[in-house]
Amino acid sequence: MYSRELVKGTLQTVILRLLRERGRMYGYEMTQHVKEVSDGKYQLTEGSLYPTLHKLEKEGLLGTERELVGGRTRKYYRLTEKGKVAAGSRVEEFQDFLQTMQRILDLKPDVK
Repeated sequence: MYSRELVKGTLQTVILRLLRERGRMYGYEMTQHVKEVSDGKYQLTEGSLYPTLHKLEKEGLLGTERELVGGRTRKYYRLTEKGKVAAGSRVEEFQDFLQTMQRILDLKPDVK
């Protein structure tokens, strides 16, 4: 599992990208999807996920809708138009950041 600092620094980008790919998701669904595709190395906790979702919503990047599922209300998150633009730019910025870190740390790509 990755450190809290790495997860915290990438969480907004991960959320925006997930919603760009999947359309809409609820919080628990996000945690499970990320855990699955990262083989458990990147885990979202409620304590980091929900404050980040609320922050992105407050910034106008996310919209929400509530739906009754199995007698319980589920809150789904989706990107707004502003959020779609932000998702693209954040992913591009992150790709550039990774390339810069590879140069700084003199990392060579894994060749298998």
